[in-house]
Amino acid sequence: MADLFTFDSTTAAARCDSCGTLSMLGTAMVYMDAMGSVVRCPGCDNVLATIVQGDDRVWISMHGVSALEVPR
Repeated sequence: MADLFTFDSTTAAARCDSCGTLSMLGTAMVYMDAMGSVVRCPGCDNVLATIVQGDDRVWISMHGVSALEVPR
């Protein structure tokens, strides 16, 4: 995600929509394979985000995040 955002995305805090845990994205578990990446909550293993890269674009779904806190 660092390629897409101008800030260090590992220092952003995400609130899990399932369990309410607020934690730095750097502590989330990321599972990557040929289909894309899945980011899971460190508290409950809920899917926070999915990332799929194509030849000329990237699709990001953050359906498991209820809030994203970005440092400035």
